[in-house]
Amino acid sequence: MSKLVRDKVPDIIRESGREPVVKPISGEGLKKALKDKLVEEAVELKNSNDLYDELADVLEVVEALIEQYGLDRQKLEEARKEKLHRAGGFKRGYLLIEKDEKHKAQYRE
Repeated sequence: MSKLVRDKVPDIIRESGREPVVKPISGEGLKKALKDKLVEEAVELKNSNDLYDELADVLEVVEALIEQYGLDRQKLEEARKEKLHRAGGFKRGYLLIEKDEKHKAQYRE
């Protein structure tokens, strides 16, 4: 098993008396690993009651993706606002019910 970890995790493992096996990655490998990490962190957020800790992880991965892809924050914010204007946000909480309704049970109150 291999997964992307925060920069200080290898040092933390060493301090506990173990020797981590790590492989530095960069470029396209890092970009892919960050996308995978975002999904991992989103799942952890879904299954956690600690929203601050898990959202902090999600935000850290998003920040790393922005940096790795060299994204312009102003353009990203413009894209967010354009999508908000075109399709709206998520404040009203509309749940679209699929015709087959196979997923309906997971959202019951």
